[in-house]
Amino acid sequence: MSTPISDIAFTPAVKGIQKRKGSRKGYARMAERGGWSDRVDSDLEAFIAERDSFYLGTASADGRPYIQHRGGPKGFLKVLDESTLAFADFAGNRQYISMGNLSENDRAYLFLMDYPNRRRVKIWGRAEVVEDDAALLDRLVDPAYDSRPERVFVFHIEAWDTNCPQHIRPRFTEEEVAPLIEKLGRRITDLEGELAALVAIDRRNTREHEQQQGGES
Repeated sequence: MSTPISDIAFTPAVKGIQKRKGSRKGYARMAERGGWSDRVDSDLEAFIAERDSFYLGTASADGRPYIQHRGGPKGFLKVLDESTLAFADFAGNRQYISMGNLSENDRAYLFLMDYPNRRRVKIWGRAEVVEDDAALLDRLVDPAYDSRPERVFVFHIEAWDTNCPQHIRPRFTEEEVAPLIEKLGRRITDLEGELAALVAIDRRNTREHEQQQGGES
């Protein structure tokens, strides 16, 4: 029997805790039904194409973990093929922690969040840094994005899975809320115009009433 893909995360220690806490049978059944995947399908590709940020996890040779936020134009994380992702590395603070970790430990992890729709995707794999492939870099760079690309990170997928939406608090980007704000702004302008018209009518009626009262005295 082949090793389930989920064993990349469900180590013997993890399985032991799952068994003790009562969740192991459910995850075992999941693995028997096919479980996690190590290939990009159409749903995952569409999900990745909508992301403008994600988190990259690496570790040093002795296992010291490091998490780094990566951001860029929507879709800057590209699907090269069904088992390979890549993104351009832009000029930053020049700490090079992720690069250093990958030079001695190529195990890596991607965590992608869709806050408005309360979805998340976890991707395990191995990563490498490519610094001498101009054609690949050109393939990944959006010319409209104002940043200087320096190299490419290539991510080789070994497993991926989705999480339930429980406890994900919705958040929205400026781009996502801008149409709503514009719509509200137009509505406020319309209401202010209607209010000004009503105030003008009320003032005119008040003057006419005062004039009538003055004429009757």
